[in-house]
Amino acid sequence: MSRILVTGGAGFLGSHLCERLLADGHEVLCLDNLFTGSKSNVANLLKNTNFEFVRHDITMPFYAEVDEIYNLACPASPIHYQYNAIKTVKTSVMGTINMLGLAKRLKAKLLQASTSEIYGDPSLHPQPESYWGNVNPIGPRACYDEGKRCAETICSNYFSQNGVRVKIARIFNTYGPNMSANDGRVVSNFIMQALRNEPITVFGDGSQTRSFMYYSDLIEALVRLMATPDSFMGPVNLGTPVEHSMIELAELIIKLTGSKSRIAFKPLPNDDPAQRKPHIALAQKMLNGWTPQVSLEDGLRTTIDYFKQLL
Repeated sequence: MSRILVTGGAGFLGSHLCERLLADGHEVLCLDNLFTGSKSNVANLLKNTNFEFVRHDITMPFYAEVDEIYNLACPASPIHYQYNAIKTVKTSVMGTINMLGLAKRLKAKLLQASTSEIYGDPSLHPQPESYWGNVNPIGPRACYDEGKRCAETICSNYFSQNGVRVKIARIFNTYGPNMSANDGRVVSNFIMQALRNEPITVFGDGSQTRSFMYYSDLIEALVRLMATPDSFMGPVNLGTPVEHSMIELAELIIKLTGSKSRIAFKPLPNDDPAQRKPHIALAQKMLNGWTPQVSLEDGLRTTIDYFKQLL
């Protein structure tokens, strides 16, 4: 049994990770300031004697005795991370420094939840980990993109200079139950609009593509990444190498929900990537043959059922 700290543990992905770690027999300390997370996501875990919830903002120092740290704390959708851009940068930079400092003192392992957004609007497709990205440092998405890029730099420095056992996961679009109804990301937006028979908002001409991974495939990858040799830091792309256009996604969700919604086109936001698809050869090599298992249609059915319950 390990004692494991999960920051952002009441969020969409954090709550599923907490549940998985408890199922694996660990003690879990869940840290969240509830800006985008919700206690309802972990309500079913509160009765577990190996689970503890603490409301805390990681931009402030935190002290605890733990063996591993999964640093997932940070708003991940544009509507939330642009709401307070300075706070977003602080969470990625100051929050990561605080967690790395804790890991250094405790000689604990730390997994940093980075993002495919560090690639920006990529000029290389698909994106391998060696690609440096194409990011606008002063654009509307920069608070998140550059915050996460800086966090990777800090992690790399702690790894090489201080010997902290760090793992960097570059997470591509992930979806599933426990997403907020007002999450602001494309899957939750489309599903909520479809269930309400509202126009489905597609930006641009809908030809831009994304790769969508079901949450369970990501959680499995994160646990495997944490278990890799201490000499391996990454970064590692975690996503599904199957692309879908926004039009395809909207039409599939309309079909699965039986919605009467129609597609409404709106201007494309600034710096919105045209393509996003991971190269996952490194993940398959280092994570014991890991590859996403859940198809988009199967994952969407479960996610739609979850949102129906919310409504």
